[in-house]
Amino acid sequence: MDREYYKDYATLERTHWWFLVRRDIILNQLRSLTQGQRKLRILNVGAATGYSSEFLQEFGEVISVEYDKECCEFVKNKDGKEFINASITELPFSNDAFDLVCAFDVVEHIEDDHLAVKELKRVTSPGGKICVTVPAFNFLWSQHDDINHHFRRYTRSNFKGLFASNGRIVKATYFNTFLFFPIALFRMFNKGTKEEASKSDFGVAKNSIASIVAKSIFSLEKPILSLGLSFPVGVSILLSWRKEN
Repeated sequence: MDREYYKDYATLERTHWWFLVRRDIILNQLRSLTQGQRKLRILNVGAATGYSSEFLQEFGEVISVEYDKECCEFVKNKDGKEFINASITELPFSNDAFDLVCAFDVVEHIEDDHLAVKELKRVTSPGGKICVTVPAFNFLWSQHDDINHHFRRYTRSNFKGLFASNGRIVKATYFNTFLFFPIALFRMFNKGTKEEASKSDFGVAKNSIASIVAKSIFSLEKPILSLGLSFPVGVSILLSWRKEN
């Protein structure tokens, strides 16, 4: 994150409609993936200001990793939580250490994404699972990706390719599908002013009426995905994977 940005992010990821619906979609997937297990050893990579680590506690004991040292200090000073300052490409854990490994909108920040996924796999125990999300489609690239220091956006096909070895993909789906076309149009045709170009998408649909509408539309995807169905297109990708050796 840009300096000072993570301070606003602490409030943002706990209140913004996109984070709240994404949380519910992830939780539904994890409940299906873990099949009632509740005492898992969990690693949350790229934990930011800790909201995802909080909701992952439903499934077991969570260890949080964050690359940004200042963000780690911010969380420690704010909540007294201990975050490990480390990189996804060099995780300070032994092989097969965790039952569940999560990285929500993290891999797109890493130049060597193959190494990042290799590390996620390495620390996952045999029979353990990985759950990740990433942004989709390079043609949706905008100032949001620039300010968040993304290296790429993915298609479902090329993201699945990163998980082709040492296990099997349990689920791979696009999501944020019902808002896909308005978001695509907005990103493709709204270049904005120089000042606006320095802002992320999280400032869009921030007023109460627009956020309520966006949240309501996005939330319609939860019951569909809960049925085990997948979407053929979307702004983001969710993938879960099981380690077999």
